Amino acid sequence: MRPATILIIEDDAPVRMLLALTLQDAGYHVCEAANGRQGVEQFQAQPMDLVITDLEMPEMNGLEVILVLTRAFLNVKVIAMSGHSVDELQKARLLGARQIFAKPLDLPALLHGIQYELQH
Repeated sequence: MRPATILIIEDDAPVRMLLALTLQDAGYHVCEAANGRQGVEQFQAQPMDLVITDLEMPEMNGLEVILVLTRAFLNVKVIAMSGHSVDELQKARLLGARQIFAKPLDLPALLHGIQYELQH
């Protein structure tokens, strides 16, 4: 069985690298995008098993990413994260994010959330 492919959309390079390394160590195949527009383009070119997106980003924010992806791909699984606003995270959930996480991230909780989403 092939490992699940996860797209990380995060403009903060150190956070993106930490997530990528953590997910690779957990056995996932990881793709990365530095902003929402790149992430949407990557997903449209090749849909993946799960998307993890930050909410505060240049060019296209995470709420826009969630809206675009959930409209175009009915079964897309999105996890949203933000270090800024709980209100934004709640909006993300309303727009279709299956789970939300505040930064700084609790990596074991995030890994558990990812595993749950991939199994359901």
